[in-house]
Amino acid sequence: MREDLIIRPEGPADAEPTGLLHDAAFGIPQERERSLERELTAALREDGDVLPGLTFVAELDGHVVGHVVCSRGSVGTHPAVGLGPIAVTPQLQRQGIGAALLMAVVASADRDAESLIALLGDPEYYGFFGFVPASAHGIGSPGPWEEAFQVLPLRAWRAEMAGPFRYAAAFERLA
Repeated sequence: MREDLIIRPEGPADAEPTGLLHDAAFGIPQERERSLERELTAALREDGDVLPGLTFVAELDGHVVGHVVCSRGSVGTHPAVGLGPIAVTPQLQRQGIGAALLMAVVASADRDAESLIALLGDPEYYGFFGFVPASAHGIGSPGPWEEAFQVLPLRAWRAEMAGPFRYAAAFERLA
C-alpha cells in the first residue's frame, strides 16, 4: 500500500469527484449518462441510507482516487451493513487502495458494533479479507448471485441473527 495515501470519511464536497470516479472505474452504459454505480450512490445519499461513519474516500496529493459506500441493510429483522459500490481510479488499481478502503470499513464497522458486512463481489478477492459465502452463515442472498454474495460476520454477530439479507431500497430500484 502507498505510504502517501490518505483514507478519510466522505464529506459533502466529495459527491462530484466520487461520481466521476465511479464513472471512470465502471464505465457508463451506452443508454445512460452516468454509471450505474454513480446513480446508486446518489440514490443512497438521497434516501439517507449512506452510513457516514463507514463511507470513505482515498486521497493522493489532494485528489480523490478511491471511494467506498456503505449503507444500511438488514438480515431478517437485524441491522447489517451493505458494502458497495467500491471504486478506485483505473490507472491506480492493484496498488492496495481498494484494500485500504475495505480495511477501514471493517475496522470501523467492528468498532461501531455492527454485526455483519455483506457485499457482491469476487469470492477469491474478498475471501482474502475474511468474507465467506453468505449461505455458510444461514444468510439468504437478495438475488440470483449465490456465489458472489458474501458476508463478513463481526464480533457482534450471533448465529440466531441469520435470515434473508436485504439491501437499502436504492439497490432494488436500480434497473
